[in-house]
Amino acid sequence: MLESTVAAIRPLDEAAMAAARELQGRLTKPAGSLGALEPLSVRLAGLAGSCPPPLPEPAAVAIFAGDHGVHAQGVTPWPQEVTAQMIGNFLAGGAVVNAFARQAGASVTVVDVGVATPLPVDPAATGAAGPRLVAANVRAGTRDMTGTAALTRDEARAAVETGIRVAGELVAAGAGILLTGDMGIGNTTPAAALVAAFTGADPAEVTGRGTGVDDETYARKVGVVRAALARHAPDPTDPLGVLAAVGGLEHAALAGLILGAAARRVPVLLDGVIAVSAALAAAAFAPDAVGAMIAGHRSAEPGATVALRHLALEPLVDLGLRLGEGTGALLALPVVTGAVRVLHEVATFDSAGVAEK
Repeated sequence: MLESTVAAIRPLDEAAMAAARELQGRLTKPAGSLGALEPLSVRLAGLAGSCPPPLPEPAAVAIFAGDHGVHAQGVTPWPQEVTAQMIGNFLAGGAVVNAFARQAGASVTVVDVGVATPLPVDPAATGAAGPRLVAANVRAGTRDMTGTAALTRDEARAAVETGIRVAGELVAAGAGILLTGDMGIGNTTPAAALVAAFTGADPAEVTGRGTGVDDETYARKVGVVRAALARHAPDPTDPLGVLAAVGGLEHAALAGLILGAAARRVPVLLDGVIAVSAALAAAAFAPDAVGAMIAGHRSAEPGATVALRHLALEPLVDLGLRLGEGTGALLALPVVTGAVRVLHEVATFDSAGVAEK
């Protein structure tokens, strides 16, 4: 499944992008006056292979959840049980991501790809009139990456292919855009390791404070990332190997979601540092997958900016967010929809009888 998905990812359609640029030039507005929305609409036309591209709706948020063996190194003060507890909160509709999803009219799917503690909800009892839970647990959390590889290659592949399957299911159900979400206590530590591995940046440059750790915990976290990278020396040209060495199950699954969306020519709106660290892996699997990626926001985590720079993606909003869950992507969704709606609904100078300069 992974190989066939990667093989299906193609470059953006140049003819459709040329048509979108030409149409932008004829709309009743000064050229370039919509700033970043104009190249975004052109890129979405190239992804769809049509001008105008389809409106990016309905939207579907996929929240991948997993736990981390590196939690034992004291990289966060939060207990690991919070991962499963927050899944219960997502499914009850009580988290920030739920509030933002209701505002945006987006569906929420929660995927247990590697939670270590029992979940408080039966997957069979979800989804009828609210968020849905998908049981796809590869293993009960990763191993401690400072002592051994976080995952085997087979486990990393299974998580990536879970993401690919979820993308396929959501698109088959009608989703016009996928949004990344994540949940996993301690998951900014493997995210920093992934960003450093794929970009070559120093661990101190890409490691942030996550949920807001104190100076002592932050210094420990940087040291953990540095030690894991020194131990495994992951090869950035081997993305599956990097994910296995220092990644998390949710990071691997998010990489799969991005690949699955790109193979189906559906845009994927990235959330924060967990998502963009996974996007680096997706781009290493298939460079043309970047054409399907939209950077929703600039996370306050420093690794997110380093990763976005490496991917040559500019975030749509910058609000100092660091929550995760998919919240930043949801806030950016109306911007993406507006960029496409302009191509559908704004009159041209000729059709409106408006004089050009």
